Amino acid sequence: MPHPPKLLTLLSLVLFLLLGGCSSLPPLNERPHSSALPLEQTLDTRLGKSLALQVIPNHGSSGLYPLADAREAFAARMQLLAKAERSIDIQSYIWRDDLSGSLLFNAVREAADRGVRVRLLLDDNNTLGMDPLLAALDGHPQIEVRLFNPFSLRSSRVLGFITHFSRANRRMHNKSFTVDNQVTIIGGRNIGDEYFDVIEGMLFIDLDVLAIGPVVQEVTLDFDRYWSSQSTHAGKRLLAPAQPDGLHILALRAEAILEKPRATNYLWALHEITLVDELMQGRVALEWAPTRMVSDDPAKGLGLAEPEGTLPYQLMEIIGEPQIDVDLISPYLVPTAFGVEALSQLAQQGIRISILTNALEATDVAVVHAGYAKRRKALLKAGITLYEMRLLTPEHRPATKAAGPFGSSGSSLHAKTFAVDGSRIFIGSFNFDPRSTELNTELGFVIDSPTMAKRISATFDTAIPANAYEVRLDKKGRLYWLERRGDELIRHRKEPGTHLLQRLGIRMLSWLPIEWLL
Repeated sequence: MPHPPKLLTLLSLVLFLLLGGCSSLPPLNERPHSSALPLEQTLDTRLGKSLALQVIPNHGSSGLYPLADAREAFAARMQLLAKAERSIDIQSYIWRDDLSGSLLFNAVREAADRGVRVRLLLDDNNTLGMDPLLAALDGHPQIEVRLFNPFSLRSSRVLGFITHFSRANRRMHNKSFTVDNQVTIIGGRNIGDEYFDVIEGMLFIDLDVLAIGPVVQEVTLDFDRYWSSQSTHAGKRLLAPAQPDGLHILALRAEAILEKPRATNYLWALHEITLVDELMQGRVALEWAPTRMVSDDPAKGLGLAEPEGTLPYQLMEIIGEPQIDVDLISPYLVPTAFGVEALSQLAQQGIRISILTNALEATDVAVVHAGYAKRRKALLKAGITLYEMRLLTPEHRPATKAAGPFGSSGSSLHAKTFAVDGSRIFIGSFNFDPRSTELNTELGFVIDSPTMAKRISATFDTAIPANAYEVRLDKKGRLYWLERRGDELIRHRKEPGTHLLQRLGIRMLSWLPIEWLL
């Protein structure tokens, strides 16, 4: 047995070698160059020819269709992949290798087999165990996979966080799905069963928007920015060589999935929802409105973005100071002391502010709730109306379509949107928390549409009170929760649906100096 000092030296050397092995990433100059196809090269596609008849008469406005229903959101993506003729550009924070993810991966493969050029840009934080699949896709001559802020040690992300915490802690939270440079989908949804209303258990109430017209070009150019950024690395330089039968296995998996009882909802969606065909026929009631894309400079992934290159700065420049009201929906709300002060000042000026976030029983990230819970009393004292989404059981989920942006049946809020002055609306990936503001990159649309803004505001009068707790303060400054069940009004003195250990855990987490990470 080695002498203790020698053992310590040996362990230090082993640790150094392990950490050193995950410290290097491939050189960026070895990435192949690619950029979005010019718009004129896709005008003669089926999508291009059919949509031009709608886009040209609307004089610079974009055509928008909110995707609140989860199955419709899945069907729209599958149908767009089936219609693709020239290019597919997809950017996502999460793409699960589950039932829905496998079907979408296989639809991408089928498009590539038809000769469509595919670019997949995935954040690497959620790809653990997917390297063989990604390598198989990347091995297709028509598909290129790139990873944002990747981990060079593929089998262990922990060491990557230890050795490069500053970079590894910065993630690409953007979501965009663009086909033939003609149609795009952006919003809050990742790709996975919990986002498309198929699995039992935790499902997400979410919101995307499908768009045609000028804003699609903005999304396409922004995709190019991220695709060629200093944080994005080619899959070929990171992933082990693909197995020869990797794509064949993917196809077989997709066939097997369609035979499973759990795939019934997907099959129903694909056969009964004909959104993309109706869109091409001009039978979808689009909202035509001036629309601007906002997104973080991808340099934020390395902590190098200038303030004016960040999404919050762009939002403030475009939206300006609210004059009447703000209706805010955010699943992960961590306002911080600065945010509470800013919102309180608006409330003091007579601006009506209503906020919806997740209740503790409904959140999937309890530590984030701790960052919000300690600010509740200050928000309420400022006169802000505060709702917390209940954990909805199947019999209490809102009816499809009837609940505005909450048409997707689900258990936990995941939509990120807000309306200002009944005239402008934001839809995107941005959460109102320090992580979205300072660490992650984000993307969204600012839409000048009184119709859509008033629709969001109306939910605070109808769908939200019916499906959420209203948080209030009693005369002694103590929190209580009002729950509406039909004509019945239930008053809770403790956080509904929780037990003592949960509440104590949240209290203890709220004391830790981790708010900047949330």
